[in-house]
Amino acid sequence: MLDLRFIRENLEAVQANIAARNMQADAGLVARLYDQRNALLKELEQLRAQRNENAKKMKAKPPDDERAPLIEEGKRLKTEIPEREQRLEQLEQRLYGEAEKVPNMAHPDAPIGAGEHANRELKQLGPIPQFTFSARDHIAIGEDLDLFDFERATKVAGTKFYYLKNHAVLLEFGLIRYALDIISRRGFRLMITPDIARESVVGGIGFNPRGPESNVYALEGEGTCLIATAEITLGGYYADEILAAEELPILMAGVSHCFRREAGAAGQFSKGLYRVHQFSKVEMFVICTPEDSDQQHEHLRDIEEEIFGGLEIPFRVVDTCTGDLGAAAYRKYDLEAWMPGRGESGGWGEITSTSNCTDYQSRRLGVRYKAPEGNRHVHMLNGTAVAVSRAIIALLENYQQADGSVRIPRALVPYVGFEQIGPNNGQA
Repeated sequence: MLDLRFIRENLEAVQANIAARNMQADAGLVARLYDQRNALLKELEQLRAQRNENAKKMKAKPPDDERAPLIEEGKRLKTEIPEREQRLEQLEQRLYGEAEKVPNMAHPDAPIGAGEHANRELKQLGPIPQFTFSARDHIAIGEDLDLFDFERATKVAGTKFYYLKNHAVLLEFGLIRYALDIISRRGFRLMITPDIARESVVGGIGFNPRGPESNVYALEGEGTCLIATAEITLGGYYADEILAAEELPILMAGVSHCFRREAGAAGQFSKGLYRVHQFSKVEMFVICTPEDSDQQHEHLRDIEEEIFGGLEIPFRVVDTCTGDLGAAAYRKYDLEAWMPGRGESGGWGEITSTSNCTDYQSRRLGVRYKAPEGNRHVHMLNGTAVAVSRAIIALLENYQQADGSVRIPRALVPYVGFEQIGPNNGQA
């Protein structure tokens, strides 16, 4: 959530930012409600001061001719103050409800627009593989090598679920351990987080826990949700706490399952493992001072590049456009891997992202640190180390061989224990 005074004092810029993000929010209403709240607060302070003064006079035991008016004044204040307090509570509920719809401000360098075509490519790393045969997608490769089963998963759990089988199981755990080794060397504290979070934490991070547009699964009657990412549980770890400045930056990495409704998600490239309801992920999360967050964002991106560069998977880095930032991100970089199975000639598909959310989440979650000028809200950043299902897509499609086998990148071999998956050795 943006600072309310900032919205009031920078109304035109906030409104322009909402339009650039292609979102629906009424910053003008927030500003008006903010003014009304402040006026009501001032009125309440005056009434409370009058009550205190009245009580002081009554305590002095005035003569009867002065006592009666003071009693009447006390009765009036006793009625008016609770009435104003109730009005203030209702006004603040509406104010914060509207303010939560206002997205974070975007970085000045974030490209303006919406959709993939508006993203800005920053760089491309690794050669795109040239095959002497017709490249297949991961669905065909995995079916031939008996690596997953979508049909029986649909029977058991519904569409967009899957069974990983045989070598794919070892690929999942190998990818997780490979990523954990890299980020632990970078100073991250490793954690396995709960797969469930309270709705207040889910909302604090910026996900909508309820409603048809929500991407998370709410647990009926529990006030909790299945998490869509460990960003939620890592971000909530220090909720309502004041941190010491010398503790910062705090670097955390969480392993979790992720659950996403993906309502309305369809299309040619949403099939198979690319857009599913459940997957495993290693998520990085940083809590730092405002002055440090831009540098920490570049640090997260550098780690993501190291992970996929080490796997020798061709990828590009894009600066995400304002229309695709979501509500919380100030700036977001995506890593998109080359996926040879996309269409006739291949294409790019997102495998990780990293976002600087500045103090947008910490204001909602109440996470601050002790600064010389007083307590300040921390900045929060997140970055995907590895989303396993999409990493498996990139591995299978880029390392497929003419005989139907799949070669394993050198960096991953020690973690999985084999150098290739062949047509005749699909079972682990």
